[in-house]
Amino acid sequence: MNAFRAAAFVLAVSLCLGLSLNAQDQAAPVAPLVQPAQTQAQTAPATPATAPLIPPKEPSVLGELEIVTFNSKIFRNIRNLRVWLPGNYFAPVNRNKHYPVLYMQDGQNLFDEATAFNHEWRVDETIEFLTGSMRIGPMIVVGIDNAGGRRANEYLPYPDPENKELGKPETQDVHGKEYADFVIKEVMPFIQKKYRVALGPANTGLGGSSYGGAVTLAAVLTHPGVFGKVLIESPSLLIGERQLLKDAEKAAQFPQKMFLAIGTAEEADEKASAKDADAVRDLEKILRAKGLGPHRLKVVVEEGAHHNETAWSKRLPDALLFLYSSDIHLLPTN
Repeated sequence: MNAFRAAAFVLAVSLCLGLSLNAQDQAAPVAPLVQPAQTQAQTAPATPATAPLIPPKEPSVLGELEIVTFNSKIFRNIRNLRVWLPGNYFAPVNRNKHYPVLYMQDGQNLFDEATAFNHEWRVDETIEFLTGSMRIGPMIVVGIDNAGGRRANEYLPYPDPENKELGKPETQDVHGKEYADFVIKEVMPFIQKKYRVALGPANTGLGGSSYGGAVTLAAVLTHPGVFGKVLIESPSLLIGERQLLKDAEKAAQFPQKMFLAIGTAEEADEKASAKDADAVRDLEKILRAKGLGPHRLKVVVEEGAHHNETAWSKRLPDALLFLYSSDIHLLPTN
């Protein structure tokens, strides 16, 4: 009997202890092993990333663009040549086909929004459209990168009194007269050896804008018979006391076709813009007097157009059609 009572007492105590522990478990959940600092750090809202001062631009090249590093002995520097090739250039059926070539200044600004100073010329998209619609034939475009901080020094054939960064006109370190030799004696032989380009002035063009337009005009005036097609946008014709206009008056031979254009709002100052446009009109008068009729020279003075790649890209289809549309049935095959 005593044993029975003892067993009953033990059972009752056990039940009471179990109920007590169960109540404690429900009232106070077990705390996690890893405490506040680490847990809070994981759940705290992330600090938003700081946006770059200049948002990066997405690459926008259409077609085949080869970028080649080029070392100039004339200028003693290194730059990129951006060689845009026509569609199916590498197709076996075209292995013996040669293409006209257009050399252009400021190569960084021609094909790719990501490398352009402001916006690109959209040379690749424009030629793709014009060739795709059979309005011009396939061609190669060689974009010659400018020299960055030395751009003005390389492009200016004469001092520019308006460019205060270069100092006084009499002390400006300008080498634009050497630029034609750089293109003709260094760049062109390199391209002709590496790519299938058609030779001769009828298949060789030169183009540029602003200072690049000035050096383009200087090159065709001092080296007649090399470039048969010329594209000049917003040229700086007032440099050197309008010396380029004087050079044009003295010249006896000109390219077979020239496209020349400018806007009437090239500069912030209205009077300065008017002087720029008037200089282009003066160049047109000189060229007309030299015998360049409407089939050889096209001049566009666009009302309200500014001095930038947006304006130049807008006029590019017109320029290419004028320079190359008549060649559509005369494409070289070797």
